[in-house]
Amino acid sequence: MNVITQLFNDVMAVFRTIQFKDFVDIIAITFVIFSLFKLIRETRAEQLLKGVLMLLLIYFLASIFNLTMLSRLMRLLFEFSVLIIAIIFQPEIRKALERMGQSNFGRKYFSFILKKGKTDEEVKAIRNSIVDVSDACVLFSSSRTGALIVFEREVKLSDIADTGTILNSEPSVALLGNIFFNKAPLHDGAAIIRDGKIYAAGCILPLTSNKNIDINLGTRHRASLGMSEVSDAVIVVVSEETGSISIAVNGVLYRDFTRETLVDKLEDLLIDDTKVYVKSTSKFSLKRKENKDAK
Repeated sequence: MNVITQLFNDVMAVFRTIQFKDFVDIIAITFVIFSLFKLIRETRAEQLLKGVLMLLLIYFLASIFNLTMLSRLMRLLFEFSVLIIAIIFQPEIRKALERMGQSNFGRKYFSFILKKGKTDEEVKAIRNSIVDVSDACVLFSSSRTGALIVFEREVKLSDIADTGTILNSEPSVALLGNIFFNKAPLHDGAAIIRDGKIYAAGCILPLTSNKNIDINLGTRHRASLGMSEVSDAVIVVVSEETGSISIAVNGVLYRDFTRETLVDKLEDLLIDDTKVYVKSTSKFSLKRKENKDAK
């Protein structure tokens, strides 16, 4: 009984030393650990983490059985663990930072630092590019010509543009037709629209990592979804097989657009200021303040 009483007194003594900042510290650490597990779950990093845990087990056993050389080797390895982890988990770390920047908090409290308001001329240029892209997509749809057009928003896509050819040209139906003509050198890649201009063409987009998408979707649709998952870009894709026009945004694919609905949707996403961001599972989807059907 005395042992239990002493143990209870020791526990209470520890609790009496805990201050409010300690609770904050514990909650912060818990959140960080939870976020890390959520980030690596169902990714290649999960397998890498298992390898790290195996190395820790080997080091623990080597210490118990006094295996001097193995213990020193493992200790040397763990001394450079921060650098090794940064190299191995570089894609996951980058993805996590991108998610933080695209979160509600990042958009609300930091966008005023990085983003400036668009002038009337810039808005006009974007609206003209929407019309040209929509007209071109209708022609592509009727001729079964595949096309992939990326409208850049807040997240700059210079690294993606570097995989293609920089054009920085005024958009037109004729130019887009030449880019995506099936014998043209740039037709297999994507065109990037920046501030109402065709900034680059023939660009390579990352494919989606989502394994639950429709198996009938081709490479263009998978690339459009992949680009929308790692940025806030709006991607228009025309199917070469069916001629259907689709939009990928924030990891969601909207299909079967006509010219009119395509223009309306692009203006909503690229120009209209009455849109809000809402969190949906592991990504962000767009909803308009008014209840309008987004096809």
